[in-house]
Amino acid sequence: MSKLTSDEKLAHGAANGDAEAFATLLGRHYDRVFRLAFRLTGSAEVAEDVTQDICAALPAKIVGFRANSKFTTWLYRVVCNAAHDARRRTASRNRAAIGWGDVEKMRRAEAVEAAEALSWLQRAMQSLPEDLRQTLALTLDEEMTHAQAADVLGVSEGTVSWRLSEARKRLRAIKQEELAQ
Repeated sequence: MSKLTSDEKLAHGAANGDAEAFATLLGRHYDRVFRLAFRLTGSAEVAEDVTQDICAALPAKIVGFRANSKFTTWLYRVVCNAAHDARRRTASRNRAAIGWGDVEKMRRAEAVEAAEALSWLQRAMQSLPEDLRQTLALTLDEEMTHAQAADVLGVSEGTVSWRLSEARKRLRAIKQEELAQ
């Protein structure tokens, strides 16, 4: 497939069973999917699982792509949903573990996770509400414009701007609190 072929045309081909079109789409967007999953989950291991789950489910999901928006917008929404589902599954497993008296196992897992702590920004992002974290993850490193992020999140561009302002304010407060300690 030509590098000049649009994502939307490739998605249409992939939805109709074109394996080469599907492979080209994956090649173009795999790293983006992983980066966004990593930003949303804060864990490389979970992000890898989420990315692999998306790749496995994408052949069936791509049939639902209607080209009402850019393919990347649709794909980012798929990633946001998959990351949200992964967090819910983890929370459910954690509640079940507590219910079964597996507190020590969870304590050790948390200690290992703390030892493998991510950068300050990644840690701080995890303390933000999901809507702020998703908005920040989509726009970090100029990955998406405010308008593109608004389209993915299904909110107005003004809401994206407000969320980013709110996220910056909360990140500054977290930093000041850490410095005060």
